[in-house]
Amino acid sequence: MSLPRTVLNNSVIIHPPGFYIIGFETFPSISVYFIFLAFVYVVTVLFNSLVIYVIAFNHCLHTPKFLAVGNLAVIDLFLNSCTIPSMIKIFLVKDNFIPFNLCLVQMFVYYAFGTLESYALAILAYDRLIAICFPLRHNSINTMRSMSCVISVSWCFALGIIAFSTGIMTQLSFCNSVRVFSYFCDYAPVFRLACNDYTMQWSVASLLTFLLLVGPFTFILLSYVSILVTVFRMKSLDSRVKALATCVEHLILVAVFYIPLITIFTVGFYLRLIDPDQRVLSLSLASCLPPCINPIVYSLKTKEIKIRALALVRKPKIDTQQIGQSKRVKKTHK
Repeated sequence: MSLPRTVLNNSVIIHPPGFYIIGFETFPSISVYFIFLAFVYVVTVLFNSLVIYVIAFNHCLHTPKFLAVGNLAVIDLFLNSCTIPSMIKIFLVKDNFIPFNLCLVQMFVYYAFGTLESYALAILAYDRLIAICFPLRHNSINTMRSMSCVISVSWCFALGIIAFSTGIMTQLSFCNSVRVFSYFCDYAPVFRLACNDYTMQWSVASLLTFLLLVGPFTFILLSYVSILVTVFRMKSLDSRVKALATCVEHLILVAVFYIPLITIFTVGFYLRLIDPDQRVLSLSLASCLPPCINPIVYSLKTKEIKIRALALVRKPKIDTQQIGQSKRVKKTHK
């Protein structure tokens, strides 16, 4: 099979037909893990879809806070959809080949929505910051227009920077191995297969680590420092407890998302102290679990969403009971 060749700066660039994803080949009892991933994906789709539906079709939830919550649910849905189905396909069909262009598409979608996930958590921290530190000006500062602008800017920036990062992968030449040791078309494992210089790609990967993780995480930390300062200035103990209680679920989301990823990227990408097999397993868990946990821990525990979600679930039961009663009434009249 001839390899596609292009000429760039007087040098020949060789693009292979595709890559082989080999991240899970060495794991024992991997079938159990894929069953678990299938369960995670079903939960992700069901609960995030429920959150999106409840927010979209209840006009009283069309507020800045729930716009941010809905944004997180949409991102969660796309983030797990770009990796888990392909992982399950590899397991079921035993076909781990992915075409070159489709590899770049998967890479773009994963890192774009991974970046957006990080920004979405920072946006929720911003919402808590305004609500607690500026309660009297909350409605004037955090409006639907301002929240829409913040979310739109985060999407434009994330999609733009990841499009550039993925685009420069086409400048690499792959003339040796095409075996990607990861669970998807991962950025670093792919560019390390190149047989020409990948200094630019390594630099962009370092920048992505900062933009995707360190920057938003730092903003969240500073937000909570400001929140704690404001809370401890409150005279009433009851007010302090209520203010902090509104932040607990968000802090759980932050811990679940950032701590594993920062550890894996720092130890694995820069120090290379983590075993490659453990990196694949840890990164897949760290990426797939937050979108599954987010709606359960945060969104569906929010009082307004919880009430409407329960009403939505109970409605078919009520309708069934009413139909049954009407049938019994008709039989009585007969």
